Amino acid sequence: MILVSGATGLNGSALVRLLSARGVPVRALVRDPARAAALAALPHVEIAVGDMARSETLAAPLKGVTRAMLISSSVPTMTEVQSTFIDAAKKAGVRHVVKLSGIIPDVKSAFRFGRMHGEIEKYLENSGLAFTHLRAGEFMHSYFRQVPMILGKGALFLPMEDARIASVDIDDIAAVAAAVLTGSGHEGKIYPLTGPEALTMTEVAQKLSVVAGKPVKYINVPPEDAKRAQLAAGLPPYLVDALGELFAERRKGGESHVWPTIAAVFKMKPTSFDQFAAKHAAIFRGEQPAPRL
Repeated sequence: MILVSGATGLNGSALVRLLSARGVPVRALVRDPARAAALAALPHVEIAVGDMARSETLAAPLKGVTRAMLISSSVPTMTEVQSTFIDAAKKAGVRHVVKLSGIIPDVKSAFRFGRMHGEIEKYLENSGLAFTHLRAGEFMHSYFRQVPMILGKGALFLPMEDARIASVDIDDIAAVAAAVLTGSGHEGKIYPLTGPEALTMTEVAQKLSVVAGKPVKYINVPPEDAKRAQLAAGLPPYLVDALGELFAERRKGGESHVWPTIAAVFKMKPTSFDQFAAKHAAIFRGEQPAPRL
């Protein structure tokens, strides 16, 4: 049995759907079963209710699980939440934990979630469990957050200057995760995952113009202006500060490297940004709502 945590999130649900489609039995760990109705309707999917922050709720969901996918939200307590899950997995006899991590995890990072991912990776490595780290670059799906400005202003407002970033399609991450969870020989491995190209925001805007059916321009926003806009939009202050740290790393080129892992190791052709944008053209034209990020 494979368990997927964070199963109602974008990454978790993509993985659950893929495993289901392949006929692989999968247990989806959720806190709120009401949000998991669509997953519960899929074949080969079992819903398990538990809270990753409360170890006493994890014994039943982890019973009989041999491999687990570790995904959780980026919250101030992420290190504690994921460490609690790792401890519960070890106690339950899980043999292999696959962690979805960031592309630049570092316990000394100026980016708080980069530090947290680095700390969690080390904790998992020292747990005695077999591990695999999937270090994912920026999700292409994050550009769904820009849809209101694309539709209303015909622009991307981001504090990126002229830096490049190598984004990855969430469906590619799910495909790699499924290969690791159902295959062999991935124990102890670290896999950085990106798409096939590193783009500037001007190039991203040009590509979105094609599918949006209207000109989209990139407007570089000073970091302080971006922070004010995010706070005005109702983002929690801790998340606004974290985004400021993240974009500072991106402006320095911290996420600009293109990694060949998806093609070289997993023999899959990574999705290009053009392909991603075309696949979701209806969202960028405002004809279809974007999934919850």
